[in-house]
Amino acid sequence: MSGNVHEIEEVIRTLPRSEVEQLRTWIEDYLENELELSESFEAQIERGKRDIAEGHVRIKRPDQA
Repeated sequence: MSGNVHEIEEVIRTLPRSEVEQLRTWIEDYLENELELSESFEAQIERGKRDIAEGHVRIKRPDQA
């Protein structure tokens, strides 16, 4: 384990529970944002844009569900 991670773990152990919960929320949001911006996600967006520009779309209306 890296020294930085060990140091962070030690500091976390000293925090009040409420601050640890705030940190957990931040880490979850951070990881979610990283996933959303992954190369594969960006590639899917670009593919979707091309499909729309080329007219390769399906329109689904609520009354046709």
